[in-house]
Amino acid sequence: MRLRFIGTRLLRGAVTLWFAVTVTFFLVRLLPGDPVLAVADPNMTEELRAKLLADFGLDQPLPVQYGEYLLQLVQGNLGMSFRQSIPVTTVLMERLPWTLILTLSAMIATVVVGIPLGVLAATKAKGWVDRLIQVAGITAQSLFVPSVGVFLLYVFGVLLGWFPIGGAVDPDATGLAASLSMLHHLVLPCLSLVFIQLGGYVLTMRATLIEALGEDYVTLAKAKGVRPASVVWKHAVRNALLPTTTIAGLQLGALVGGAVLTETIYAYPGIGRAIFEAVGQLDFPVLQGAFVLLAAAVVAANLITDVAYGFLDPRVRTS
Repeated sequence: MRLRFIGTRLLRGAVTLWFAVTVTFFLVRLLPGDPVLAVADPNMTEELRAKLLADFGLDQPLPVQYGEYLLQLVQGNLGMSFRQSIPVTTVLMERLPWTLILTLSAMIATVVVGIPLGVLAATKAKGWVDRLIQVAGITAQSLFVPSVGVFLLYVFGVLLGWFPIGGAVDPDATGLAASLSMLHHLVLPCLSLVFIQLGGYVLTMRATLIEALGEDYVTLAKAKGVRPASVVWKHAVRNALLPTTTIAGLQLGALVGGAVLTETIYAYPGIGRAIFEAVGQLDFPVLQGAFVLLAAAVVAANLITDVAYGFLDPRVRTS
Protein backbone atom coordinates (compact mmCIF):
# COMPACT_ATOMS: atom_id res chain seq x y z
CA MET A 1 0.00 0.00 0.00
CA ARG A 2 2.82 2.40 0.87
CA LEU A 3 4.73 1.73 -2.35
CA ARG A 4 1.56 2.21 -4.37
CA PHE A 5 0.83 5.45 -2.52
CA ILE A 6 4.35 6.80 -3.18
CA GLY A 7 4.29 5.62 -6.80
CA THR A 8 0.98 7.37 -7.44
CA ARG A 9 2.32 10.62 -6.00
CA LEU A 10 5.54 10.36 -8.01
CA LEU A 11 3.59 9.79 -11.22
CA ARG A 12 1.32 12.72 -10.45
CA GLY A 13 4.33 14.93 -9.77
CA ALA A 14 6.02 13.87 -13.02
CA VAL A 15 2.88 14.65 -15.05
CA THR A 16 2.53 18.04 -13.35
CA LEU A 17 6.16 18.89 -14.10
CA TRP A 18 5.80 17.81 -17.74
CA PHE A 19 2.70 19.98 -18.09
CA ALA A 20 4.52 22.97 -16.60
CA VAL A 21 7.48 22.44 -18.94
CA THR A 22 5.20 22.17 -21.98
CA VAL A 23 3.16 25.27 -21.14
CA THR A 24 6.32 27.26 -20.46
CA PHE A 25 7.93 26.20 -23.75
CA PHE A 26 5.05 27.44 -25.87
CA LEU A 27 4.20 30.51 -23.78
CA VAL A 28 7.66 32.05 -24.02
CA ARG A 29 7.43 31.80 -27.81
CA LEU A 30 4.30 33.92 -27.77
CA LEU A 31 6.29 36.89 -26.47
CA PRO A 32 6.31 39.74 -29.02
CA GLY A 33 9.61 40.49 -30.69
CA ASP A 34 12.48 38.71 -32.38
CA PRO A 35 15.00 37.01 -30.06
CA VAL A 36 17.72 37.46 -32.67
CA LEU A 37 17.29 41.25 -32.64
CA ALA A 38 17.78 41.20 -28.88
CA VAL A 39 21.35 39.96 -29.26
CA ALA A 40 22.42 41.39 -32.61
CA ASP A 41 22.30 44.49 -34.77
CA PRO A 42 18.74 45.21 -35.93
CA ASN A 43 20.19 46.21 -39.33
CA MET A 44 21.72 42.77 -39.94
CA THR A 45 21.31 41.09 -43.29
CA GLU A 46 18.72 38.40 -43.81
CA GLU A 47 21.49 35.84 -44.32
CA LEU A 48 23.04 36.66 -40.93
CA ARG A 49 19.66 36.52 -39.25
CA ALA A 50 18.97 33.10 -40.78
CA LYS A 51 22.35 31.87 -39.56
CA LEU A 52 21.66 33.07 -36.02
CA LEU A 53 18.24 31.42 -36.05
CA ALA A 54 19.89 28.18 -37.13
CA ASP A 55 22.53 28.50 -34.41
CA PHE A 56 19.82 28.95 -31.80
CA GLY A 57 17.71 26.14 -33.26
CA LEU A 58 14.84 28.54 -33.92
CA ASP A 59 14.64 27.78 -37.62
CA GLN A 60 12.93 24.44 -36.97
CA PRO A 61 9.16 23.92 -36.64
CA LEU A 62 7.85 24.25 -33.10
CA PRO A 63 7.14 20.51 -32.67
CA VAL A 64 10.76 19.76 -33.62
CA GLN A 65 12.05 22.43 -31.23
CA TYR A 66 9.82 21.03 -28.49
CA GLY A 67 11.02 17.46 -29.01
CA GLU A 68 14.66 18.54 -29.01
CA TYR A 69 14.11 20.60 -25.87
CA LEU A 70 12.56 17.66 -24.00
CA LEU A 71 15.41 15.40 -25.13
CA GLN A 72 18.02 17.86 -23.86
CA LEU A 73 16.06 18.46 -20.66
CA VAL A 74 15.99 14.76 -19.81
CA GLN A 75 19.77 14.79 -20.15
CA GLY A 76 20.00 17.72 -17.72
CA ASN A 77 20.86 20.28 -20.40
CA LEU A 78 18.91 23.54 -20.12
CA GLY A 79 20.58 25.05 -23.19
CA MET A 80 22.70 28.14 -23.76
CA SER A 81 21.68 31.68 -22.92
CA PHE A 82 21.04 33.72 -26.08
CA ARG A 83 22.23 36.89 -24.42
CA GLN A 84 25.20 35.73 -22.36
CA SER A 85 26.36 32.77 -24.48
CA ILE A 86 26.91 30.64 -21.39
CA PRO A 87 25.00 27.57 -20.14
CA VAL A 88 21.63 28.37 -18.60
CA THR A 89 22.58 26.16 -15.66
CA THR A 90 25.48 28.51 -14.89
CA VAL A 91 23.19 31.55 -15.04
CA LEU A 92 20.63 30.01 -12.72
CA MET A 93 23.10 28.56 -10.22
CA GLU A 94 24.51 32.06 -9.70
CA ARG A 95 21.02 33.32 -8.86
CA LEU A 96 19.59 30.32 -7.00
CA PRO A 97 21.33 30.91 -3.62
CA TRP A 98 19.75 34.36 -3.32
CA THR A 99 16.27 33.01 -4.03
CA LEU A 100 16.79 30.22 -1.50
CA ILE A 101 17.91 32.72 1.14
CA LEU A 102 14.85 34.89 0.51
CA THR A 103 12.22 32.12 0.38
CA LEU A 104 13.59 30.09 3.30
CA SER A 105 13.95 33.15 5.53
CA ALA A 106 10.39 34.20 4.68
CA MET A 107 9.06 30.70 5.37
CA ILE A 108 10.89 30.45 8.72
CA ALA A 109 9.74 33.93 9.77
CA THR A 110 6.15 33.07 8.80
CA VAL A 111 6.18 29.90 10.91
CA VAL A 112 7.89 31.54 13.90
CA VAL A 113 5.41 34.43 13.94
CA GLY A 114 2.38 32.53 12.69
CA ILE A 115 2.26 29.78 15.31
CA PRO A 116 2.11 32.10 18.37
CA LEU A 117 -0.44 34.38 16.65
CA GLY A 118 -2.62 31.41 15.71
CA VAL A 119 -2.40 30.03 19.24
CA LEU A 120 -3.25 33.44 20.70
CA ALA A 121 -6.29 33.79 18.44
CA ALA A 122 -7.52 30.27 19.27
CA THR A 123 -7.12 30.67 23.03
CA LYS A 124 -8.90 34.03 22.90
CA ALA A 125 -11.61 32.78 20.51
CA LYS A 126 -14.48 35.22 19.98
CA GLY A 127 -12.69 37.90 21.98
CA TRP A 128 -11.41 41.21 20.64
CA VAL A 129 -7.87 39.85 20.26
CA ASP A 130 -9.18 36.97 18.14
CA ARG A 131 -11.26 39.30 15.99
CA LEU A 132 -8.34 41.66 15.50
CA ILE A 133 -6.04 38.82 14.40
CA GLN A 134 -8.71 37.45 12.06
CA VAL A 135 -9.25 40.83 10.42
CA ALA A 136 -5.51 41.32 10.03
CA GLY A 137 -5.12 37.80 8.60
CA ILE A 138 -7.93 38.20 6.07
CA THR A 139 -6.59 41.62 5.07
CA ALA A 140 -3.10 40.20 4.58
CA GLN A 141 -4.48 37.42 2.37
CA SER A 142 -6.13 40.00 0.12
CA LEU A 143 -2.95 42.00 -0.45
CA PHE A 144 -0.97 41.82 -3.69
CA VAL A 145 2.79 41.23 -3.45
CA PRO A 146 3.82 44.22 -5.64
CA SER A 147 1.56 46.55 -3.63
CA VAL A 148 3.15 45.49 -0.35
CA GLY A 149 6.63 45.61 -1.85
CA VAL A 150 6.25 49.08 -3.31
CA PHE A 151 4.71 50.40 -0.07
CA LEU A 152 7.52 49.04 2.11
CA LEU A 153 10.15 50.18 -0.37
CA TYR A 154 8.78 53.72 -0.53
CA VAL A 155 8.18 54.17 3.21
CA PHE A 156 11.20 52.41 4.73
CA GLY A 157 13.61 52.72 1.83
CA VAL A 158 12.89 56.12 0.28
CA LEU A 159 11.13 58.25 2.91
CA LEU A 160 12.83 56.97 6.07
CA GLY A 161 15.98 55.61 4.44
CA TRP A 162 16.26 52.79 6.96
CA PHE A 163 16.89 50.05 4.39
CA PRO A 164 18.51 49.79 0.93
CA ILE A 165 16.18 50.15 -2.04
CA GLY A 166 17.83 47.48 -4.19
CA GLY A 167 20.43 44.76 -4.48
CA ALA A 168 21.41 41.98 -2.08
CA VAL A 169 24.70 43.19 -0.57
CA ASP A 170 26.93 46.27 -0.70
CA PRO A 171 29.54 45.71 -3.43
CA ASP A 172 32.44 46.92 -1.26
CA ALA A 173 31.49 44.95 1.87
CA THR A 174 33.64 41.99 2.99
CA GLY A 175 33.66 39.51 5.86
CA LEU A 176 31.29 40.29 8.71
CA ALA A 177 30.31 43.56 7.07
CA ALA A 178 29.14 41.63 4.00
CA SER A 179 26.97 39.33 6.15
CA LEU A 180 25.40 42.28 7.95
CA SER A 181 24.86 44.06 4.65
CA MET A 182 23.15 40.96 3.24
CA LEU A 183 20.77 40.84 6.22
CA HIS A 184 20.12 44.58 5.87
CA HIS A 185 19.17 44.15 2.20
CA LEU A 186 17.06 41.08 3.01
CA VAL A 187 14.69 42.72 5.51
CA LEU A 188 12.25 44.44 3.14
CA PRO A 189 11.97 41.63 0.53
CA CYS A 190 11.48 39.11 3.33
CA LEU A 191 8.83 41.23 5.05
CA SER A 192 6.94 41.56 1.77
CA LEU A 193 6.64 37.79 1.49
CA VAL A 194 5.86 37.30 5.19
CA PHE A 195 2.95 39.75 5.04
CA ILE A 196 1.40 37.83 2.16
CA GLN A 197 1.91 34.34 3.62
CA LEU A 198 1.23 35.06 7.29
CA GLY A 199 -2.53 35.56 7.08
CA GLY A 200 -3.34 32.13 5.72
CA TYR A 201 -0.95 30.41 8.09
CA VAL A 202 -2.35 32.15 11.19
CA LEU A 203 -5.98 31.49 10.22
CA THR A 204 -5.24 27.82 9.54
CA MET A 205 -3.42 27.44 12.86
CA ARG A 206 -6.30 29.12 14.66
CA ALA A 207 -8.95 26.86 13.09
CA THR A 208 -7.07 23.60 13.68
CA LEU A 209 -6.18 24.53 17.27
CA ILE A 210 -9.78 25.43 18.14
CA GLU A 211 -10.79 22.00 16.83
CA ALA A 212 -8.01 20.32 18.82
CA LEU A 213 -9.00 22.13 22.01
CA GLY A 214 -12.42 20.51 21.75
CA GLU A 215 -11.06 16.95 21.64
CA ASP A 216 -11.55 14.46 24.49
CA TYR A 217 -7.85 14.20 25.32
CA VAL A 218 -7.75 17.95 26.03
CA THR A 219 -10.80 17.66 28.30
CA LEU A 220 -9.11 14.75 30.09
CA ALA A 221 -5.88 16.72 30.56
CA LYS A 222 -7.84 19.61 32.07
CA ALA A 223 -9.66 17.21 34.39
CA LYS A 224 -6.31 15.89 35.61
CA GLY A 225 -5.31 19.39 36.64
CA VAL A 226 -2.74 20.01 33.92
CA ARG A 227 -1.80 23.68 33.71
CA PRO A 228 -3.70 25.56 30.95
CA ALA A 229 -0.47 26.53 29.18
CA SER A 230 0.67 22.89 29.12
CA VAL A 231 -2.73 21.76 27.84
CA VAL A 232 -2.43 24.18 24.93
CA TRP A 233 1.24 23.83 23.99
CA LYS A 234 2.03 20.22 24.93
CA HIS A 235 -1.24 18.61 23.90
CA ALA A 236 -3.39 20.69 21.53
CA VAL A 237 -0.70 22.57 19.58
CA ARG A 238 1.26 19.39 18.91
CA ASN A 239 -1.74 17.83 17.16
CA ALA A 240 -2.78 21.05 15.44
CA LEU A 241 0.67 21.48 13.89
CA LEU A 242 0.29 18.59 11.42
CA PRO A 243 -2.29 20.16 9.09
CA THR A 244 -0.77 23.60 9.66
CA THR A 245 2.69 22.41 8.64
CA THR A 246 1.17 20.72 5.61
CA ILE A 247 -0.45 23.98 4.57
CA ALA A 248 2.93 25.69 4.90
CA GLY A 249 4.47 23.15 2.53
CA LEU A 250 1.67 23.48 0.01
CA GLN A 251 1.97 27.28 0.12
CA LEU A 252 5.48 27.07 -1.32
CA GLY A 253 4.07 27.65 -4.80
CA ALA A 254 2.59 30.99 -3.76
CA LEU A 255 5.81 31.80 -1.93
CA VAL A 256 7.91 31.13 -5.04
CA GLY A 257 5.56 33.22 -7.18
CA GLY A 258 5.72 36.01 -4.65
CA ALA A 259 9.51 35.79 -4.58
CA VAL A 260 9.65 36.32 -8.35
CA LEU A 261 7.67 39.56 -8.05
CA THR A 262 9.51 40.66 -4.91
CA GLU A 263 12.93 40.18 -6.48
CA THR A 264 11.84 42.29 -9.42
CA ILE A 265 10.65 45.14 -7.19
CA TYR A 266 13.77 45.18 -5.01
CA ALA A 267 16.24 44.36 -7.82
CA TYR A 268 17.19 41.34 -5.74
CA PRO A 269 19.54 39.13 -7.82
CA GLY A 270 17.60 35.87 -7.60
CA ILE A 271 15.79 33.63 -10.07
CA GLY A 272 12.87 36.08 -10.23
CA ARG A 273 15.15 38.90 -11.29
CA ALA A 274 16.70 36.60 -13.91
CA ILE A 275 13.20 35.95 -15.31
CA PHE A 276 12.47 39.68 -15.46
CA GLU A 277 15.71 40.35 -17.33
CA ALA A 278 15.21 37.39 -19.66
CA VAL A 279 11.74 38.62 -20.68
CA GLY A 280 13.17 41.97 -21.79
CA GLN A 281 15.97 40.23 -23.68
CA LEU A 282 13.76 37.47 -25.15
CA ASP A 283 16.26 34.97 -23.77
CA PHE A 284 14.12 31.85 -24.25
CA PRO A 285 16.55 29.32 -22.71
CA VAL A 286 16.94 31.31 -19.48
CA LEU A 287 13.18 31.82 -19.22
CA GLN A 288 12.49 28.14 -19.78
CA GLY A 289 15.24 27.02 -17.43
CA ALA A 290 14.08 29.35 -14.64
CA PHE A 291 10.46 28.23 -14.90
CA VAL A 292 11.47 24.57 -15.00
CA LEU A 293 13.64 25.02 -11.91
CA LEU A 294 10.88 26.80 -9.98
CA ALA A 295 8.24 24.31 -11.11
CA ALA A 296 10.45 21.39 -10.08
CA ALA A 297 11.00 22.95 -6.65
CA VAL A 298 7.26 23.46 -6.10
CA VAL A 299 6.37 19.96 -7.32
CA ALA A 300 9.08 18.40 -5.14
CA ALA A 301 7.97 20.35 -2.05
CA ASN A 302 4.32 19.41 -2.59
CA LEU A 303 5.29 15.78 -3.21
CA ILE A 304 7.35 15.58 -0.02
CA THR A 305 4.56 17.24 1.96
CA ASP A 306 1.93 14.94 0.47
CA VAL A 307 3.91 11.77 1.12
CA ALA A 308 4.93 12.85 4.63
CA TYR A 309 1.34 13.64 5.52
CA GLY A 310 0.26 10.28 4.14
CA PHE A 311 2.66 8.47 6.45
CA LEU A 312 1.74 10.58 9.46
CA ASP A 313 -2.00 10.16 8.82
CA PRO A 314 -2.78 6.67 7.41
CA ARG A 315 -6.30 7.80 6.45
CA VAL A 316 -4.77 9.74 3.55
CA ARG A 317 -3.08 6.62 2.13
CA THR A 318 -6.27 4.57 2.23
CA SER A 319 -8.59 7.25 0.88
